[in-house]
Amino acid sequence: MLDIRLIREHPELIIQSLKKRNSNIDLTELLDFERRRKALQLEVEDLRNQRNVVSDEIGKLKKQKQNADNLVAEMKEVSDRIKRLDEEISSIETKISEITLLIPNIPHESVPVGKDETENLEIKRWGEPRTFDFEPLNHWDIGTALNIIDFERAAKIAGARFALMKGMGAKLERSLMNFMLNHNVKRGYTEVFPPILVNRESMTATGQLPKFAEELFRTVEPEFYLIPTAEVPVTNIHRDEILKDEELPICYTAYTPCFRAEAGSHGKDTRGLIRQHQFNKVELVMFTKPEDSYRYHEELTSVAESILEALELPYRRVLLCTGDMGFSSAKTYDLEVWLPGQNRYREISSCSNFEDFQSRRAAIRFKRPDKKGTEFVHTLNGSGLAIGRTLCAILENYQQKDGSVVIPEALRHYMGTDVIPALTKAVRLLNIIDGIM
Repeated sequence: MLDIRLIREHPELIIQSLKKRNSNIDLTELLDFERRRKALQLEVEDLRNQRNVVSDEIGKLKKQKQNADNLVAEMKEVSDRIKRLDEEISSIETKISEITLLIPNIPHESVPVGKDETENLEIKRWGEPRTFDFEPLNHWDIGTALNIIDFERAAKIAGARFALMKGMGAKLERSLMNFMLNHNVKRGYTEVFPPILVNRESMTATGQLPKFAEELFRTVEPEFYLIPTAEVPVTNIHRDEILKDEELPICYTAYTPCFRAEAGSHGKDTRGLIRQHQFNKVELVMFTKPEDSYRYHEELTSVAESILEALELPYRRVLLCTGDMGFSSAKTYDLEVWLPGQNRYREISSCSNFEDFQSRRAAIRFKRPDKKGTEFVHTLNGSGLAIGRTLCAILENYQQKDGSVVIPEALRHYMGTDVIPALTKAVRLLNIIDGIM
């Protein structure tokens, strides 16, 4: 959430920011409400001053045993007027808050202006995409051939955009989770395992509500939301808290299952693991001082990159333009891993600095020892990494001509093997018959 004072004092700055983001939010209504609120507030202050002055006069008259009934009646009318105005101000402030919650963050000055993903800026590439002496397969074909991913039975259990991981596929998913968590802990992040059902306040604090309600899965009576990312519960660990200066930065890493409705994605990535309703992810979350946040943004991004490098997966870092950034972000790097089966780079991590946008909504502050008052912390997060997409990248980049998949060296300790062997023709035939029956 933006500072309402910034909107009041520099509306043109916000308007230009919205234009850069291709946002259609009109600030006219908000500014009208703000002018009305200010006028009413001034009237209330005048009436309260008047009431204080007259109340002193009434007190003096009563001490002198003189009649003050007219003044008492007049002040009752003033008090009633103040009450009505306070109610109107409260109503206007609610409307201002509702509008403010829908205004996206201001892009950092280093973010390129652009209309969509075609105008993102590639920052660097790491690793050379492998050259195959055969036609590389997509991960869904590899997973099906190895009998480690079952999309048909997942659809029977739940529906489209779900996957059933089996055998070595399930073990690879679990191995990636443990590897990523251990990797992040070694880099100084504290591991947490938060709730995956959260309340409305938590979703509002990180910017998912009210803007993205259609993207969320919700339970009723009692109302809970299934988290779309561990960013939500982990950021809310310190909601409504005042942190100590010396505590910062605070760094957390968390594994959670994540749930997304994928509204508006009909026809996109209908096959495979790229766009699922349920998926696993390891997250990186940081709370920093404002002056340190962009230095730590680079550091957080490098931690996510180091996981890809440890797995020897080619990737590139992309700086998102204003038209492709997330609602809450001031600056975002996407890490995109090379998928030879699709012959393209695909997002595997999004690392963002939200500055004080989330901390204002969540009331997360800190106190400097040498200053009065408190300041809002800056919050940052990034995927470290999306587990399903990492599994896709391993299957596609490490596939062999005989149908087997080599396990990256960094994972062999977790997997207990260096290869997922191809199935024999007899076993493949039995699997096909089993699927038919």
